[in-house]
Amino acid sequence: MNPILIDVPLQIETDRLILRAPQEAGEGNVVHQAIKDSINELKQWLVIFQEIPTVEETEILLRNAYIDFLKRESFRYLIFHKGTNEFIGTVSLHRINWKISKGEIGYWVNSQFSGNGYMTEAVRELTNLGFQQLKFRRIEIRCESTNYKSRSIPVKLGFELEGTLRNDDLSSDGSKLTDTCIYSKIK
Repeated sequence: MNPILIDVPLQIETDRLILRAPQEAGEGNVVHQAIKDSINELKQWLVIFQEIPTVEETEILLRNAYIDFLKRESFRYLIFHKGTNEFIGTVSLHRINWKISKGEIGYWVNSQFSGNGYMTEAVRELTNLGFQQLKFRRIEIRCESTNYKSRSIPVKLGFELEGTLRNDDLSSDGSKLTDTCIYSKIK
């Protein structure tokens, strides 16, 4: 089946969260503010956030994520708290290979919401989407070996550490070589 014909929910609810695909326009401000609030933590791990993007750049990023969602190339969800509607972060299923039926999950959290289990809840739900609805056979989570907060999520969710790729990548600021941990679940 052509992936464009696959029905993928634009919104998913958990006990505490609403995961919603980016809309056509207008969400750059809220995401930009979260990036601004969290830049010190985000810049340690993500090349894309070495500097705070403008609201316009953030809006462009979200509009491209919306297009990628429609094209079934990746599925980014914005995470909102169900009770307060506060923006918590993003979680995405990307690097999708439909022929093999696999993908990779990535995520970042607004620092003020870190430590509440929200990201674990969101990643659990996206893993379920990948296996149950999209019929994936493999889902990976990759993260830098020293990013212990990020590594704790796949561990809590029963992903298996397949290995560590030594000197696999550059640090987010490009200053040194880093190791990448690869976690996976298969069906």
